[in-house]
Amino acid sequence: MLKDVHNLTNVKMKNTQKQTKLRVGILIFLLFTINFKGFSQNDKYEIYALKFASLNFKMPVAFAAVGSTSKDSTQICYMIYLIKGNGRNILVDAGFTEPLKKYPIQAFIYERPDALLKRMNINPNDITDVIITHPHWDHIGGIDLFPNAMAWMQKEDFNYFVGTAWQKGGDSENFTDKDVSKIIQKNIAGKLTLINGDSVEIMPNIKVFIGSKHTYESQYVLIGTGADKVIIASDNSWLYYNLTNLLPIPITFDKKAYLKNLKRMKSMVKNMDLIIPGHDPLVFTKFPKVTEGIVKIK
Repeated sequence: MLKDVHNLTNVKMKNTQKQTKLRVGILIFLLFTINFKGFSQNDKYEIYALKFASLNFKMPVAFAAVGSTSKDSTQICYMIYLIKGNGRNILVDAGFTEPLKKYPIQAFIYERPDALLKRMNINPNDITDVIITHPHWDHIGGIDLFPNAMAWMQKEDFNYFVGTAWQKGGDSENFTDKDVSKIIQKNIAGKLTLINGDSVEIMPNIKVFIGSKHTYESQYVLIGTGADKVIIASDNSWLYYNLTNLLPIPITFDKKAYLKNLKRMKSMVKNMDLIIPGHDPLVFTKFPKVTEGIVKIK
């Protein structure tokens, strides 16, 4: 009798152990599936280019590419870039609200960047982050339009912008003292993150890279993985022409470094069209139109 009870107890224990293992296995599977799905969804972004200004005259292509013999000309445009996903509305660059004094406003066809965003039903208060590629007036001047946004900037670029550029021997051309005040106020408000270095992932599947030396430590932005990579080059390439012909722009601390990073960007994506330059109107012919002045990068 005792032997039968013992055997029955063993059977029940084995069944309980099997059920427990099965439940744990199902739980692990479900957790993995949920996390995997969440990961893949969170790392998917929609990317848009928004043209908020253009010169109202054409500029020789050769002006944008050192060593070019081209006789062509192009109407230079000014862009910000919107990245949507992972619960964020991210801008790459902030545009400008007023040009440098040496550039008359009449030279531009202009719409304020925050007004352009409203065409996509995005309020400026909804912008969560602004990645500043460099602090020239046309890329940082609109930073105060987005009061809730965390600004992301290379530490060495920030230090040069607010300090060394204004010292004897520094280069403050294309910087404004107003923009220095704006970024310092961001810092005081706890709304500035300083990035230190190259190939740094600042958000899921969003990395920044340095080396072009357009400003002291300008950066460009890579979004996505695998075949879905897009590079927001900003002024690390003014035009597709710079990329195609591997010719640097005239404004850089180091033309060899600039050229090296043109080659580097081309090695990082399969489709060169997905390296989005800072001032090329061709961007708005290569991608699907969303509304006037806005295309979806895909």
